[in-house]
Amino acid sequence: MERRTIVALGGGGFSMEPRNLRLDRFVLSLARTRRPEVCFVPTASGDADGYIRRFYRAFRRLRCRPSHLSLFKPPRDLRGFVLSRDVIYVGGGNTRNLLTLWRDWGLDRLLREAWRRGTVLAGISAGALCWFEEGVTDSTGALTPLRCLGFLPGSHCPHYDGERGRRPEYRKLVRTGRLKPGLAADDGAALHFEGRRFVGAVSSRRHARAWRVDRAGETEIVPHFLDPH
Repeated sequence: MERRTIVALGGGGFSMEPRNLRLDRFVLSLARTRRPEVCFVPTASGDADGYIRRFYRAFRRLRCRPSHLSLFKPPRDLRGFVLSRDVIYVGGGNTRNLLTLWRDWGLDRLLREAWRRGTVLAGISAGALCWFEEGVTDSTGALTPLRCLGFLPGSHCPHYDGERGRRPEYRKLVRTGRLKPGLAADDGAALHFEGRRFVGAVSSRRHARAWRVDRAGETEIVPHFLDPH
């Protein structure tokens, strides 16, 4: 079995920090080839043109071969396309819509197959939340719990320090048992998993943190601050 890797960005990366690509470089460093095939999946944003352009603008500066996957204009051989990528990078937006479309197209199953074959899965915000069993989302307006794909155990909250209300609401949902205990990440922090095991956090900002959250409260995780190169 190939190494199974997921990187969940709480915030940051090319879409939030176009001049600070530390987290994106970290994701690429985990790929099985030196010049990986990297596919951006912008489902959660409704395939927003500007988002896709920002992806290509950033990743053409990096050592990789970028492409993107649209479920509104999918390739004829969707399975072959997905399994031929070395990195799948999922954008932010509406997590509920993302999950609905992925399940309808069977993309959730293809991504699990790709993960098991050694494709690095990564994403920001909705693209981070989707891999966990569950998490907190604002897809319907208010912050609410959401069942996700279950590749990773427990719950997740992105933008822990970046969006007002997320931190207290996530802690409340975990404390009251509406969400399982889990991991949160500030903007500029990312969670690194091998298989289903959390192996550590990295950051593109010196003060960004990750957090373990359970019914008793939260425990700070100090990430490894990434070198700019």
